[in-house]
Amino acid sequence: MANTVDGSPSDLRCEHLVNPLGIDSDHPRLSWKLNDNRQGAVQTAYRILVDTDSMAVANDRGQIWDTGKQIDDKILLTFEGKALQPQTRYFWKVIAWDKDGKDHRSEVSIFETGKMGTDQWQGAWISDHHGIDHKPAPYFRKEFTLKKEVARARAYIAVAGLYELSLNGQKVGDHRLDPMYTRFDRRTLYVTHDVTAQLQEGQNALGVVLGNGWYNHQSLGVWDFHNAPWRARPTFCLDLHVVYTDGTAETIKSERDWKTSSGPITFNSIYTAEHYDARLEQAGWDSPGFDDQKWQGVRYRSFPSANIVSQQMVPIRFGRRYEPQSVQKINDCTYVFDMGQNMAGVTHVRAKGAEGTILKIKHGERLHNDGRIDLSNIDVYYHGDKEEDPFQTDILTLSGRKEDQFTAKFNYKGFRYVEISSSEPIHLDASNVTAFFMHSDVAPLGEVKTSSKLINDLWRVTNNAYLSNLMGYPTDCPQREKNGWTGDGHLAIETALYNFEGITVYEKWIADHRDEQQPNGVLPDIIPTGGWGYGTANGLDWTSTIAIIPWQVYMFYGDSKLLADSYENIKRYVDYVERISPTGLTTFGRGDWVPVQSTSNLELTSSVYFYTDAFILAKAAKLFGKTQDQQKYEALSQKIKNAINTKFLDREQGIYADGTQTELSVPLFWKVVPEDMIAKVAANLNKKVEETNFHLDVGVLGAKALLDALKDNGYGATAYKVAVQDTYPSWGWWVVNGATTLLENWDLQAERDISDNHMMFGEIGGWFFKSIGGIHPDPERPGFKHTLLRPMFPQGLAHSEVSHRSPYGTIVSKWKRNADKTVTYTVTIPANASATLYLPENAAKNSPQKLIAGTHSIKVKLKE
Repeated sequence: MANTVDGSPSDLRCEHLVNPLGIDSDHPRLSWKLNDNRQGAVQTAYRILVDTDSMAVANDRGQIWDTGKQIDDKILLTFEGKALQPQTRYFWKVIAWDKDGKDHRSEVSIFETGKMGTDQWQGAWISDHHGIDHKPAPYFRKEFTLKKEVARARAYIAVAGLYELSLNGQKVGDHRLDPMYTRFDRRTLYVTHDVTAQLQEGQNALGVVLGNGWYNHQSLGVWDFHNAPWRARPTFCLDLHVVYTDGTAETIKSERDWKTSSGPITFNSIYTAEHYDARLEQAGWDSPGFDDQKWQGVRYRSFPSANIVSQQMVPIRFGRRYEPQSVQKINDCTYVFDMGQNMAGVTHVRAKGAEGTILKIKHGERLHNDGRIDLSNIDVYYHGDKEEDPFQTDILTLSGRKEDQFTAKFNYKGFRYVEISSSEPIHLDASNVTAFFMHSDVAPLGEVKTSSKLINDLWRVTNNAYLSNLMGYPTDCPQREKNGWTGDGHLAIETALYNFEGITVYEKWIADHRDEQQPNGVLPDIIPTGGWGYGTANGLDWTSTIAIIPWQVYMFYGDSKLLADSYENIKRYVDYVERISPTGLTTFGRGDWVPVQSTSNLELTSSVYFYTDAFILAKAAKLFGKTQDQQKYEALSQKIKNAINTKFLDREQGIYADGTQTELSVPLFWKVVPEDMIAKVAANLNKKVEETNFHLDVGVLGAKALLDALKDNGYGATAYKVAVQDTYPSWGWWVVNGATTLLENWDLQAERDISDNHMMFGEIGGWFFKSIGGIHPDPERPGFKHTLLRPMFPQGLAHSEVSHRSPYGTIVSKWKRNADKTVTYTVTIPANASATLYLPENAAKNSPQKLIAGTHSIKVKLKE
């Protein structure tokens, strides 16, 4: 590998985003990487410069903030300069000094502040004159004149519901399903768009279409979203802030001078589908010069919440595009398209036919024996009108005038197959349907490439399931529920953070947790919620998200802000559980959901999560210098651990409770087992797994714990055999049976809990990073400042290359077997970071080796 010449700081981020607009924070976080791959590369000092003048920053001046030269290797800082002003563009750069004391300059980067509070808004909250049961989506327009040359323009739009914004006939931006779903009456998000290039001198027109989203849930389901306390007709507030080249500015805003009308979207539901009547299209409605005399005036609406904040996160976008792999013509009016991939997303349909012809576009994961779509595995919780509002079925009415095109704006589905049935005979082929995989546009960070097709497939399939269930918050499934189940969220968190740059999504979702938490500390087990989920089982094994996710984000990013923001909430939660569970043991939880066969003790697993939350809280208290809290929660965590071991640990036999795979692996994984009993308990777990011939007998809690509990306690070979098992029950069983995403049930013939795109068993995708890659963050130096490398070289695997792009740069852990019973292990540690290598038990010598930044190649002799 050639040495990088410049060693300059690169990949500059503000609030973990590249050149973001609409930053609301008074003290945003600034971060960078050191672009230097020489051996021992390190940053010896830095200087940050911030100014509103780009040339000043280019010339090493910063009037807003100049840190001066700081002798430090930090690459993540919080802005501490002069007070930031709203709606202002800031330029910044980093000067870094390398290991030789030579200074290197980054490119100039930008961030731009948003409203930074409600007093900056000039627009009013407006809507049409209809109520919550009115089905057609409202369209809004406003014409305005620009008489001067525009330097820059920003559209700030806050919405309760969903929106699509257009300017002069063109959609603004490439986001989908904005703004993200929140607890609308406690936090409303606004989005900032750069619209400079879409404006023109003279006449201009703004267009807004509003969708219901989760704000006005018209479709009936189990979770009572139709009774949400915030429910109302969608509404929006918009400021178009224009700055002219002469330095003057003006704001075009949402007011009573806007006009509104219905249009071709005759119904939309985030949960079921969208209905579109192409006969009702009004060409040019969002362009200048349109005749809107038949449009109505708008009305003021009260704002949904007083807390209107910037959507500082990656948006939902279209990802991969899929063409049909096959088309089956059932009859002259019915066609079934196989897109070849189970996904969350939408279809784009093009069709031409007689005026009034109705196309029903059904989306599903399974087919009946006759080749038509079977929805029975995913429509079980839908209680609405299946004729008027059919589940996952868009309805397109053709205009008869042209080839009509339709893509749902305010909905997404979970599907692999698309069935189109028409009211009149119609000709369709593969060119008429395209599918778009849609998800939060998180950048990929991880990669797993090995000699095993099954491992490669498991990694890919897990990532497909993860992305299918990331829509501004992590969901359980993209079809039957679309709910932010907390358990699914934390069970998959390591897989998420090894593979994708998800910090902004999780910061938003944990803010949703803070919005939903009751004053007494209780959390619902779906977040956000319209009120459902504060039941009797919404306990520790699910809602430990409040502690586990901020802690894992700190581990992976070295950024403690989310942990600090959530500290009091974690404390309230732990204090609540302590009040209802004074002995240290608790039955508050759901248990080991969807087990293969053996059920596990609810009190044991819930109490282990209680211990975990108290332990994380004690660690956070220490980090933030809260000595009294640290002592209190260290004592509490020890009390819980003692109570668990007193009641459930049979010291003579070395088993917990009845000794199921879950009951043994969960205490091992979460480090509840006394030091002197670890070997005995781990040996019993290994024996239990051998009894099933290396198959799983766990539900979701055991699936998270089992592989690490084995690997980390001397049974890596057993863990690997379970991970690559391809007969029932196993992860591999799904893949060899054609699954393109993870399933909800181990049993392919199960009659309930049978979504084919679920993330709750998603540990497997992250485990390959921890095992054959052996890449672990060091809790003492988190964010991969120091990496603990614990790779495995399992029998049957010829080579492996696992990589993770950390905050410091890409860590590569790569190895291949040689003919002489050796392994060549090559590892790359990014600049400004270090690692300790621990070789596995089958290495002839396995004493720890300290590694500096750079690439190292090590020949390892094996015992086998």
